[in-house]
Amino acid sequence: MEITQAIQTKRAVREFSQQPIPEEAVLAILHAGRRAQSSKNTQPWWFLAIRDRQQLQALSELGTYASHLATAALGVAILTPDPAARWSIMFDAGQAAAYMQLAAWGMGIGSCLVTLHNPEPARQVLGFPEDVHARMAISFGYPADPSLIDRPPRPGGRKSFQEKVFFDRWPEAQPSSPSAHR
Repeated sequence: MEITQAIQTKRAVREFSQQPIPEEAVLAILHAGRRAQSSKNTQPWWFLAIRDRQQLQALSELGTYASHLATAALGVAILTPDPAARWSIMFDAGQAAAYMQLAAWGMGIGSCLVTLHNPEPARQVLGFPEDVHARMAISFGYPADPSLIDRPPRPGGRKSFQEKVFFDRWPEAQPSSPSAHR
């Protein structure tokens, strides 16, 4: 799949088939995250790839909308230094997440980002050290509905280009904050 097609068709997948992800695909996903750009090339992340059913189930209980982790073929916890130390840490982790998700989508593997609202219990489940933090994870798996990969985006799913993109100056008729668009 071409990268532009992946960007245009990528969608969140929360329902997965039972099909395991081949080792080569798992490694390709993880390498894509590792290759993501980061502020000053600091690469402020570690990826913990999780295939153990009990761990995935336990992680699925740590976020309000994380239940899809329980049925994923692969979960990837994105671990970082303390996010409060530098604003760019979570931005960089998000880029790594996006690279992994696009790489997966290009191989026909769906994914969905998870915010770990209860990050401290994740430390107990995954055993990472005190100076490392887990704020997000990604569920990966083949979609339960394989047609999602080739299905065109639904109309009205995204706000219009004109509503979200401006050139040179903020338009006078545009509200001044994103909350005005809710």
